[in-house]
Amino acid sequence: MKSHSHLFEGLTVQRVLWVTIICLVATAISVWFFINTYLDLLVTALCVGYTSMVLFTMAGNVRQSRVPPEGMQVMAVIVGSVLGTILAGFVKGRDLSNMFSERMVGVAISMGLGIGFGCVVVAGAILRAKHARDQARIAKAEAERNQLEKNVLEARLQLMQAQVEPHFLFNTLANVQHLVETDAAAASRMLDSLIQYLRAALPQMREGTTTLGRELEMARAFLDIHRVRMGSRLDYAIDVPETLKGRPFPPMMLISLVENAIKHGVDPCCECGSITIRAADDGGRLRVSVADTGEGVKPKKGGGVGLTNIRERLKALYGSRAALVLEENAPRGVVASIEVPA
Repeated sequence: MKSHSHLFEGLTVQRVLWVTIICLVATAISVWFFINTYLDLLVTALCVGYTSMVLFTMAGNVRQSRVPPEGMQVMAVIVGSVLGTILAGFVKGRDLSNMFSERMVGVAISMGLGIGFGCVVVAGAILRAKHARDQARIAKAEAERNQLEKNVLEARLQLMQAQVEPHFLFNTLANVQHLVETDAAAASRMLDSLIQYLRAALPQMREGTTTLGRELEMARAFLDIHRVRMGSRLDYAIDVPETLKGRPFPPMMLISLVENAIKHGVDPCCECGSITIRAADDGGRLRVSVADTGEGVKPKKGGGVGLTNIRERLKALYGSRAALVLEENAPRGVVASIEVPA
């Protein structure tokens, strides 16, 4: 019996209730046209309805490929109407030979009504199944589109890193070469900072996520390199609680903010400037900020390509739950903050 249990899948209480309601309504309609009692017609309707329902369910679960499931269900309704009418005759105590002779007209009407209502139910089931398949195809296409967009964004990120990293490395090595001839001690410090930067950066170049602590190590080495180049014109501080350094954080975003603060903030100034990196837990959201005391990002420049890439990556990773916020840093400069869900 267990091997045939799949035939009865879908035979739920809800389906039984729907068939019962259909039988009650069909009986109420039919009693106006035939000289029968409501109870007599209701017994026939229930026998036909329940028999057709069981056969309809079994037909939809038959594992074969020759006949479409819809065709099997139509056949089940026809057979169910015939068997249900015969079952109703037995329940009422009718003589089988009398049913198919003197009462043949009534029997044919009962079968016809059962087949008609059953075909309406089959048509409804076919439409629901088609709608479900269409919805599944739409959902699958949407998932594939989202995955494709994610792949495109990841490819753009890798391209950006492939373009930025060599540029930064070549500039740093050129500075080292110059310092070797003018200030050997400074060249040694810059090489040490470059080694620390590469040690922090290389393991996560192809990773999708990292920790705030690892990003801070890379930012510190990055700032050390530029401090050797800029001398007393650059000062920096990192104010991040130890409890937040293990938090997940998207890679290469903090370093982009730091680079932006140097390039558009401190470096254009003719006097000393400072950069401060802070992090805090703001109501279940991780907020990481880079503040500079330089010129900052001018509104007419639109925030730069680097900031645009950050916004696009945040949208792809977190949707509307993350943001990049730019604010004025009194008395001068800019505070760029990344907010991500904790």
